[in-house]
Amino acid sequence: MSPTAFASRHKWIYIGAIVLLVGFVVVGLIQYKAVRSTNRSLDKADQLADELVAAGFTRPDPSTLARALGQDGGIVCEDPASALKTALWKINMSNGATGPGQRPVIADRQAVQAEALVLKVYCPDTLHRIQDELEDLKTDRTVRRGDDD
Repeated sequence: MSPTAFASRHKWIYIGAIVLLVGFVVVGLIQYKAVRSTNRSLDKADQLADELVAAGFTRPDPSTLARALGQDGGIVCEDPASALKTALWKINMSNGATGPGQRPVIADRQAVQAEALVLKVYCPDTLHRIQDELEDLKTDRTVRRGDDD
């Protein structure tokens, strides 16, 4: 049997091997991009966790931060200075009631500082647009912590 006759009889093996090889290459590239994206998310989350610890907060789990904020800050960085976002975070700093019982409160200084740290790490180019509004808020130390006397 000549080598060309052998190759023509078993060409489906060669075609199958090539298809399988191309499939492995595609899966490998997809996995590489996913791992690289996850590593970037974890790097940002570690940076945020370090910033929070430096500001006096307890260290959050970086993997939880990475899942919630991704590598670009997710919804937190989608135009945080817009009127709708500003209204929503001001509503979230209320007494917790709904409807006519809802009242503004003096927000905890550290809670506002934590939001600024998230913006600083994930979208520093938008922090300056909202910084004035954060400084205009009436804040104080309103949450009891374990280190309070």
